[in-house]
Amino acid sequence: MIAFLGLGRMGVPMARRLVEAGHDVTTWNRTSRTVPGARTAASPAEAVAEAELVITVLSDPPAVTHVLGLAAPGLREGTLVVEMSTIGPGAVAALRDLLPASVGLVDAPVLGSVDPARDGTLTVLAGGSPGDLARCRKVLEVFGHVREIGGPGAGAAMKLAVMSAVVPAQVLLAETVAYARAAGVDTGALLDVLGASPLAALAERVRPAVEGTRAERRYGLGLAAKDLALAAHPVQTLAGAAGSRLEAAVAAGLGGEDLTAVFPHIAGGPAPRARAGVDKLNPASVPATNGRYSHATRAGDLLFVSGQVALDAEGKVIGENDMTAQSEQVMEYLSRILADQGCTFDDVTHIRTFLTDMSRLQEHAAVRARHITGEPPASTTVEVTRLFRPGLLVEVELTAVIPPPAAG
Repeated sequence: MIAFLGLGRMGVPMARRLVEAGHDVTTWNRTSRTVPGARTAASPAEAVAEAELVITVLSDPPAVTHVLGLAAPGLREGTLVVEMSTIGPGAVAALRDLLPASVGLVDAPVLGSVDPARDGTLTVLAGGSPGDLARCRKVLEVFGHVREIGGPGAGAAMKLAVMSAVVPAQVLLAETVAYARAAGVDTGALLDVLGASPLAALAERVRPAVEGTRAERRYGLGLAAKDLALAAHPVQTLAGAAGSRLEAAVAAGLGGEDLTAVFPHIAGGPAPRARAGVDKLNPASVPATNGRYSHATRAGDLLFVSGQVALDAEGKVIGENDMTAQSEQVMEYLSRILADQGCTFDDVTHIRTFLTDMSRLQEHAAVRARHITGEPPASTTVEVTRLFRPGLLVEVELTAVIPPPAAG
């Protein structure tokens, strides 16, 4: 059995991949959240009591130390802890001292954000003894490509080394854009020119921020500041300067934004926002809309999800006259849209269901109960004469509250 501690933006899709791969999973999170198909424990010690493998995906060294300290009394002899947060080699060494000698420890932070976590295309940087790495490699491959970096602490050190290049590069580009504007250079043209340089991928990544719209939150600015603080070293002068920039942005209230919020911060303008403070969301994890609506909109911490139906990417009905099959597809689409914003069904405040035949409600309800396993949200169910495509039996829309940023 695997115990998974930490269900933030990265933790939810990672835990879900374990369940989908057929693993027996028990989860725990500081605020109550559930993952379909996994058991939910009331405490870290309860979560790890029967576990052979314990995975932690938490925000920072104090959080990891606190949670594993609570879990320690429940750890069995021979259990292997795989620490996948970004905490640095020093914190990994401290964990080794905290955990019982009979418990193994692997540090395996990841490169990638929510979409790769959901798709299983993360890069896992694993450090540990050869025996411990061999014990957990197959599980780690569920998350993506595993690179065995070296002994204990090597994965954690590699993650900070990579971030020491990636994060300052974005801050440097933010300063470059600010300079370009001051010098009268067209920033769109600047990005186009950079697009033909080795910085092409980064230039495209930051384009929304340069153009004044709010970027999808892939890597929180506060987490980036934390990572550079962990990587602080006398030789890291550029990274240190970038870290100071980010600390100032955090102090200005931008810690929960995407890292690209540093662009308007350096330029002296407001954080990028969509017009009227509303973001239009169309995750790649669900089939594209017809262009006349968005799959979801976000206003502050509220998420409004459009009615989802069982259509494939070509617009064909999935599960003709099969309420169970259509309901499963609809709930899957909803879960993917929620996960894109770091939510689960636990964060849903209201769900509205449209059925073409109310006599088949129990077929839909049985599917819904497999996905919404905690306390149910407010709910409305209505019968309609028909839905917009012949053959569709059910459509579901919902509203959710986006939880505070949590880490991976």
